[in-house]
Amino acid sequence: MQSFYSHGKLLISSEYAVLDGAKAFALPTKFGQYLEVRKSNKKNINWKSFDYQNNLWFETNLSIPNFKPSNVNPISQRLSKCFQVINELQPNLFKDQKELEFKSHLEFPINWGLGSSSTLINNLAQWAKVDAYKLLGATFGGSGYDIACAQNPYPITFQKKLKSLKIEKVLFNPSFKEQLFFIHRNHKQDSRKAIANYKISKPFKKLDFKSLNKLTETLIKTDKLQDFESIITKHELLISSLIQKTPLKNTHFPDYKGAIKSLGAWGGDFFLATGTDPSYFKDKGYKIIINYKDMIL
Repeated sequence: MQSFYSHGKLLISSEYAVLDGAKAFALPTKFGQYLEVRKSNKKNINWKSFDYQNNLWFETNLSIPNFKPSNVNPISQRLSKCFQVINELQPNLFKDQKELEFKSHLEFPINWGLGSSSTLINNLAQWAKVDAYKLLGATFGGSGYDIACAQNPYPITFQKKLKSLKIEKVLFNPSFKEQLFFIHRNHKQDSRKAIANYKISKPFKKLDFKSLNKLTETLIKTDKLQDFESIITKHELLISSLIQKTPLKNTHFPDYKGAIKSLGAWGGDFFLATGTDPSYFKDKGYKIIINYKDMIL
């Protein structure tokens, strides 16, 4: 049996703008996904997906060499596409492997938005020995920062250049991390739809991200909570202007004393809040509240 593992992620800065070359700051999470692959006595590919409680939630069989799924639904079709692309990138891979069993195991609820797709793609790429960024681009799409997080167990900055990716390890261990926590919005945002909407609604052909990049660089270095709160508030305003949406604090938590920042695609998944008392959010019905030390690797 072969086993592969990838870390989940949280995009802290430059959401949406990372698609067009802005420098983004991202953190790997303590939650991820692992994949087991073994030879099977069953014909073709048998795939099973298990949730964080080890319950089987998805299963299909894929034929070789066309990877046609045994059941037709969006998940099996997406998985079929992944194997089709792998076969294009590594055409000899399936010539000698006709009977395979795959088992994927998530360590977090699928609606958390920590990268169920990107961790799967990175695990498949490790197994097939193909470029994970090419596999992502041909299947789910996106900037690729989540693949960088899946591959690197430390904070990073990520930036798309014209012909390459710039990924750098950074130090981020703020003295105020005990005053940072993540709250789930009780529903998941569809990243692919959010990206598509962003591309359609972009108001400018050429975007200047100098101010945004500066905020990212300053955010990483700051060691005072007050400065951190000021930076993420300014960041919210910049992204708000870019995507023409009102910041989350303005729409949902105008009386909250700390700072609030959306993470990833606005409108779902987790958001970041500063402060010492999460009861404000509990009283509003938000049940999933995770401290920084319990979330971030």
